[in-house]
Amino acid sequence: MCPGIECFANSEIQHTNTRNLGCHSGCSFTAFGDLLRWIVPRLLCGPDFPHGIVLILGFWLPIIVFFGSVGQGMSGRVLAEEIPPPAAESLARWQAMRFGLFIHWGPVSLKGTEIGWSRGAQVPIEEYDKLYLQFNPTLFNADEWVALAKAAGMKYLVITSKHHDGFCIWDSAYTDYDIMSTPFKRDILRELSDACRRQGIVFCTYHSICDWYHPDYPLGSPGGRKPKPNPNMERYVEYLHNQTREIIQKYGPLGVMWFDGEWEKPWTHELGLAMYRHIRSCQPDILVNNRVDKGRRGMEGVTAGREYAGDFDTPEQRVGAFNRERPWETCMTLGRQWAWRPNDDIKSLGECLRILLQTVGGDGNLLLNVGPMPDGRIEPRQADRLREIGAWLEKYAEGVYATRGGPFKPGDWGASTCKDSRIWLYVLKWPAEGALILPAIEGKILSATLRSPAPTGTEVELKQTNQGIEIRLPAEARDPLVSVIELTVAGSAIEIPPVGT
Repeated sequence: MCPGIECFANSEIQHTNTRNLGCHSGCSFTAFGDLLRWIVPRLLCGPDFPHGIVLILGFWLPIIVFFGSVGQGMSGRVLAEEIPPPAAESLARWQAMRFGLFIHWGPVSLKGTEIGWSRGAQVPIEEYDKLYLQFNPTLFNADEWVALAKAAGMKYLVITSKHHDGFCIWDSAYTDYDIMSTPFKRDILRELSDACRRQGIVFCTYHSICDWYHPDYPLGSPGGRKPKPNPNMERYVEYLHNQTREIIQKYGPLGVMWFDGEWEKPWTHELGLAMYRHIRSCQPDILVNNRVDKGRRGMEGVTAGREYAGDFDTPEQRVGAFNRERPWETCMTLGRQWAWRPNDDIKSLGECLRILLQTVGGDGNLLLNVGPMPDGRIEPRQADRLREIGAWLEKYAEGVYATRGGPFKPGDWGASTCKDSRIWLYVLKWPAEGALILPAIEGKILSATLRSPAPTGTEVELKQTNQGIEIRLPAEARDPLVSVIELTVAGSAIEIPPVGT
């Protein structure tokens, strides 16, 4: 407790604001508001009213204004200081992976509608909430899923432990609305986490903060637009803390706890900070995305300021902007919907490669989503596309994993990555006529080598000047998907300042 307030510890002051916005000794600057409310009535209503006015204006008011301004100024800084930084090794390892598999799955796959969002919309709430009684994915094979992720060139896997619809795909001690209440009665998280460890894939979980099913969460379906009659947010937060701790303890260590559903009003900045600290206390080296807190700016996914918790940003259904300063990960669907949808439109191989390369070229990770079918299989069309991506990556992995984006920023032409003294150019679109022109860079290019298939003897023609870089390649030598050109530079490529294209 801070000096000067201690004497009021046993007074009538009621500390109803529990946010720790003050000094590290435990003092809350909000206590000055309580102090003001305690002093003023006694000075104004006491027997010596005029002297009370003098005391307020001449002595107490300057003190309260001073400490109040200090509190206002310190609160943001202290909150930022109290956010434990991510484990540097964990963050570097995660960034080096570059490519992960996202999985949205649950009883809603029986309807083929969107997970969470179709509750109370396309599917009546009463029907949606009983789908688990029919959910029996007997063809689910965790080893097959993980093997597919490996074949796609993915290094980590994130699955929805609980989405906005509240259904839990593990054996939870805190609810009966879980996988053990289905005809299936097998713990999905247990089988999948074990399979990931057997095959060298980093296991991670997605967890929704909002819960339109749980009676204690204040908002319900459709889409969080309907208030519930008797919510209890304090009890719901305890439920969240219990379940996330349970997941880490039973299936960890995890690579990432990937939160979502933070945008709704019941979730606050203070709750986000507390959740972040809670997760890090359960596993100090875990990574937590920025959706744990209130700092995310819409689907752009960037964090508004340093006072918000979260180790990386999360652009959704779009490639994030080039950024070497703040780690980020684009999450995107392979089809149009996160959960499985019959006859969904699947992205072409070319589109998938463009998304991957422009993401990595922007110094981000890509989390590509599939929605398994109700029988437990990943749809063959989606599985085939993932294998095609993996076949391409097997040839060109060196310029994707453990690289940094740039120095040429992504553009319509393509993207670039770098490592050591090498730069990889991924040309997605050549000019109709003439050379591909890239901006000038600091540092001398020593050589240019074509890595993608081409007729024997094909050479890359490169001209570097102070005005820019000209690259020419015969039309017959250009790969219809991606032309891969490796440059060798004098010195370290990562030290070359990034340039726009």
